[in-house]
Amino acid sequence: MMTAKTLTALALALGLSACAQVDTPSRGATADLPMMPTQMNLLADTAGVRVLHAQYDVEAITVLVPRDLKVSEANTFYPRADIVWRGEPRGDRYQQVSAIFTEAFARGTATMVAGRQVAVEVEILRFHCLTEKTRYTVGGTHSLKFNFTVRDVVTGEVIDGPRLVVADIPAAGGARAIAEDQAGRTQRIVVVERLAEVIRRELSAPASPDMVARFESGLMLTPAGLGQ
Repeated sequence: MMTAKTLTALALALGLSACAQVDTPSRGATADLPMMPTQMNLLADTAGVRVLHAQYDVEAITVLVPRDLKVSEANTFYPRADIVWRGEPRGDRYQQVSAIFTEAFARGTATMVAGRQVAVEVEILRFHCLTEKTRYTVGGTHSLKFNFTVRDVVTGEVIDGPRLVVADIPAAGGARAIAEDQAGRTQRIVVVERLAEVIRRELSAPASPDMVARFESGLMLTPAGLGQ
């Protein structure tokens, strides 16, 4: 028979074991979510020190930002909209988002000049970054989602997609955001770098239809990460 002292020690041991299990934050993830191509390649990199290689010669990139996406200029913690962007002066947000994706994807595919010639088509679904109020207080998450399709340039055949890519990235807030601004690391630079990284990985991983690709990197639970 277990004594009270033994039971207490057992409970303490179980508690410490539970604390040691750290779950990686993931928006919308489920226990049965399949491993994405990029994740499988990164695991292979760790085990076998393998470097990812581009598998296409990217000839063209088309970016579509539908005009029916809702834009908000409200300076609240979390505007209910598809496009929230304050990284540039107020203007045509659709054009600004298109320019960001075009620049980022051109940068990410600049060295992809060997392999099957393809055209990349992207349809923006969500571009929800931080408002001034959120950026200079709590920070949050740049929520970036788009549909992604790769076609053979010659035949028009769909090689990969269309599929959803989620490229969310943490966004600095408060003193850290101010320090980044002063150092010249603007929201635009952060987003362009992120999207360039994502497209580079997407086009270097084996095609896998009907799969959501998620590039998570420690998303923070803040107003910008709620309500998804």
